[in-house]
Amino acid sequence: MCALSRRDFVHTTALGTIAMIRTPLGPNGPQDQGWKQLRINGDRLNKHLVNLSQFGRIPEGGVNRIAFSPADIEGRGFTMQLMRDAQLEVHIDPAGNIIGRREGHLPDLPPILFGSHIDSVPEGGNYDGDLGTMAAIETAQSLAEAGYQNRHPLEVIVWCDEEGGLTGSRAITGILPEEELTDLGRDGVSLREKIRRIGGDPDRIADAKRERGEVAAYLELHVEQGRILYDQGIQVGVVEGIVGIHQYDVTIEGFANHAGTTPMNIRKNAMLTAAEIVLTVDRVVKSKPGRQVGTVGRLTLEPGAPNVVPGLVSLTVELRDLDSAKIGALWAEIHTEIDQLAEKYGTPTHYERARTNDPALSDPQIRELIAAAADDLGLSSLHMPSGAGHDAQTLAMICPVGMIFVPSVEGISHSPREFTEPEDVVNGGNVLLQTIVRLDRA
Repeated sequence: MCALSRRDFVHTTALGTIAMIRTPLGPNGPQDQGWKQLRINGDRLNKHLVNLSQFGRIPEGGVNRIAFSPADIEGRGFTMQLMRDAQLEVHIDPAGNIIGRREGHLPDLPPILFGSHIDSVPEGGNYDGDLGTMAAIETAQSLAEAGYQNRHPLEVIVWCDEEGGLTGSRAITGILPEEELTDLGRDGVSLREKIRRIGGDPDRIADAKRERGEVAAYLELHVEQGRILYDQGIQVGVVEGIVGIHQYDVTIEGFANHAGTTPMNIRKNAMLTAAEIVLTVDRVVKSKPGRQVGTVGRLTLEPGAPNVVPGLVSLTVELRDLDSAKIGALWAEIHTEIDQLAEKYGTPTHYERARTNDPALSDPQIRELIAAAADDLGLSSLHMPSGAGHDAQTLAMICPVGMIFVPSVEGISHSPREFTEPEDVVNGGNVLLQTIVRLDRA
């Protein structure tokens, strides 16, 4: 069943079509009339989302459109044709990112970038990434049809391999290491070869880099992937920033011994320490005010037999927040308690930081523009963090960034059950369009 058939949905004229404006719209003089009445074509945007969902479709209704797969390549071809239909000049950069450019009438100004990705996780949904990409194309097409004369060049960008590690955006910011290009993936194929597969040129990967100042701003529309907006009945999220992610690998050394003959009081059971660590993380994170989260999502034990006391356990503690200092304080308290647990159970415990992504705050002025666009459209909005990673966090290294969220039904994402209501799709597209115009005029 396609997404549009899940409920009867009728667009109003204001949401379903762009305003019929006969004179060119621009930032100066008589051309300046009517830009606030610009709207996307909501029916067309929802149709494009349904059509894109056919590439890599699975019986459960979602997609397997893993980056560099045949389904991804087919979806990219479909997307590039939509970009051409939107009167964009389309090319693939050396990193495999698809870029569609609309020149500005002040070409010396740096471009405004906006877009997202179309690759999915295994058995993923039809909105994560797809909405931001299709809405960016729709924005460009609606501006072209309205005759809007943009000052800045506008670049719609479809990022390569977002789900696999923000590959395309890391290349644009110059932080994709050479060794990552040559390392073989789980499928035995190097990233270098995969980038060639989609039309990139990994031998010229440095040419994809944009320096600070070369991009005016980056804007991304995305489904929330959580349930804050859905639960509160709010139509638009104004993203304050993308949380930092710190992961700590913890190894607990016990002593493996026969489960039937080893008395309970002399055991060195590594699993007991691990169990209390899981509870400690939950308790410590909940004990502080704020929106931080903590998770133990990976745990392995050896030897893993029902009749053997666990002798070795490894697990990962992940902490997320918009404030790196808070993450550090949480970990300090947690690892102090881990040391106490290691002594309590006689299980030496070691830990090291496995991964660190620092928080990426959105630009305050762009947040104001997003909120103003939502307000002018009569939409409710909420300032909120993004608990998931996005290409915007990488772009924040070189330019101001902003993100717009729309609700995910029941907060479900990375699942075939991922769904965003058609009217929320249109709301997000209109906020994106109006924010792009405001950025161009700023």
